[in-house]
Amino acid sequence: MSFLKKLFGLDGASSEPGKPAVAETQEHEGFTIAATPFENAGRWQLSGIISKDIDGVRKEHSFIRADAFATRDEAVSMVFFKARQIIELQGDSFLR
Repeated sequence: MSFLKKLFGLDGASSEPGKPAVAETQEHEGFTIAATPFENAGRWQLSGIISKDIDGVRKEHSFIRADAFATRDEAVSMVFFKARQIIELQGDSFLR
C-alpha cells in the first residue's frame, strides 16, 4: 500500500490530496512538464505530468516509467528528457 500512496501523492508530500508532489516544472513547445518522481525501495522512480491548455481546457497526460535513479535530481532530469520525447513524437495526440 505504501507504493500506491507514494505513487498517487497520498503520503503527505503533496499539497493537494490525490495529486503527486511536483518537484519542478519546465515549458516545452507550449506544453508544461511537471516532474513528479517518487521514492520506491530506496530509488527514485521516473514519473511526470505533461499538460497543455487546448481551446481553454486543460488537458493532462501522466506517465510513469520503469526507470529508477539513485538521486531525485537524476530522476527529475530524465522526466524532462522523456517528456520532451513524448511531445516531439506525438504532438497533442496523447492528451485526453
